[in-house]
Amino acid sequence: MKVNNFLLVQTPDLWLKEALGNIDILLMDHANCEKKAASTALNLMYRYVEYPELLTQLSKLAREELRHFEQVLGYMKSRGIVYRQLSSSRYAGGLRKEVRTHEPARLIDLMLVSAIVEARSCERFGKLVTVLDADLAGFYASLLKSEQRHFECYLGFAKRLSQAPINERLGRLLEVEAELIVSTDPEFRFHSGLPVSSSSDLADREPAQL
Repeated sequence: MKVNNFLLVQTPDLWLKEALGNIDILLMDHANCEKKAASTALNLMYRYVEYPELLTQLSKLAREELRHFEQVLGYMKSRGIVYRQLSSSRYAGGLRKEVRTHEPARLIDLMLVSAIVEARSCERFGKLVTVLDADLAGFYASLLKSEQRHFECYLGFAKRLSQAPINERLGRLLEVEAELIVSTDPEFRFHSGLPVSSSSDLADREPAQL
C-alpha cells in the first residue's frame, strides 16, 4: 500500500512553504525524528522479546534510522547548521495518547502508531523533493524507499499480531493523525501542523488521493 492511499490527508502546501523558510529547523528536527525512530525500535525490542521475527526486523530498522540520522548531521554540517536541542512537536505525543494500556492491545497500537508516523515521514519526504534545492531534494528522494519499507513493516506486524481485524482501530488513529496535520501548531517542526498564521486559511486541507 502506498502512503498517499493510507493517510487521510496530504501535507498542506502551507507547511511546505514554512519548511522552505526554516531549513535549519527542518534538518534539526528531522535528525531528532531519526533518533526517536531508532529509539522506538530499540524500546520495542527490549519490551517484546517473545517475537523473534519482530526483533530481527526492528534491529535492522533501528540501524537504518541511525544511519539516516548520521546523514542528516552531514547535511547540517555542510550547511553550517549547528545541532541544538528543540522542543518536540505535539504530533507523536498526540498519537501516543491514543495507545491502549493493556496487552496485547498496547503492542498493536504501538505498531499502528509507528506505521502512521513512518507513512507521514515518507509522504513529507516526497513533498519536500518537489520544492527543495537539488542537493537536499536528492537526499530526501533517497529516503523514500526505506520509509515506505518501515511503514509496511510496522503495519504488517500489527496485522499479524492482532487476532482481530485492525481496520476500526487503525481508522481511529488515522483520524487523530489527520487532525494533528491540519490543525495549527505554534512552532514549525518536521511533523507539525499548519503554521499559526494560517489558522484562518483552510484552503490547503486537501484529501489524500485515493
